[in-house]
Amino acid sequence: MQLNVQDLLRSGAEITDQALERLLPSPDTLPHSIHRAMRHSTFAGGKRLRPILAMEAARMTAGTGEIPAGAADLGAAIEMLHTYSLIHDDLPALDNDDLRRGKPTCHVAFGEAIAILAGDALQTLAFQTIASLPTPPATTVAILREISLAVGTGVGPNSPLPPGMIGGQVVDIESEGKQPTAELVESIHRAKTGALITTSIVSGGLYGIASHSASENTIERLRTFGEKAGLAFQIVDDVLDMTQSSEELGKTAGKDTASVKATWPAIYGIDQSRKDAAELIADAFAALEPFGQQADALKALANYLVERKH
Repeated sequence: MQLNVQDLLRSGAEITDQALERLLPSPDTLPHSIHRAMRHSTFAGGKRLRPILAMEAARMTAGTGEIPAGAADLGAAIEMLHTYSLIHDDLPALDNDDLRRGKPTCHVAFGEAIAILAGDALQTLAFQTIASLPTPPATTVAILREISLAVGTGVGPNSPLPPGMIGGQVVDIESEGKQPTAELVESIHRAKTGALITTSIVSGGLYGIASHSASENTIERLRTFGEKAGLAFQIVDDVLDMTQSSEELGKTAGKDTASVKATWPAIYGIDQSRKDAAELIADAFAALEPFGQQADALKALANYLVERKH
């Protein structure tokens, strides 16, 4: 089955935006400032890759050929979490950036205090949305656990390693200015970026199998796919930061190099980084082989992750 990935991205983004429009408070809801700040960053653009991955994983595991009803709300919640992380990542205390998705960052537009609270509010609304999903209670709890571990520091009973997104951000901050090592770069990438991509796919898979039984192997294959594709995504992001302009990226280019951040090209160079990303995508594809054509959409999206130019 041949898929047009641009059509897939366009339709997935439209479905996600419709859900976000419905779930986010309107700009006229009091207090105006925080709701306008939340919407400013949420609707500033972006590819909606994470929610699209979640919805396509749900479609695949549901086995009906359709995105299950309500899966768009799961995708929207994941996009809220992604947007919250970007708002906080851009703050003066962290990356101190004034451009995101081609528009002024939240703290530039609304001030630092409102930006911090807007990020907090998006995170809270995301978990509220997940708790309200039309899934059996056991599935809802499984999705909440999966996503909370991926977003946090990795601390908790039976928590996976490496740490989640926040844990990866901490390691990234504390390693800034130090000579990067291969082990350090991989641990940061798997946590800071890879964890949310992986949990988008795994939580979507959990959502899709909520109404029927599926083997544990199904989720583990999705997790492997997500981990490989997520690492490839960040490697390509590192390469683009070094090779593209701020206008092309929609964010400030070259900041990783200027601040001596731990990046894949800093260790392996640009050419090897591109080869590594391609190999990771090949490994990701292998994990989905048992699903046949039902995995075509996820494979198309994974290809897009390494072929994109911004």
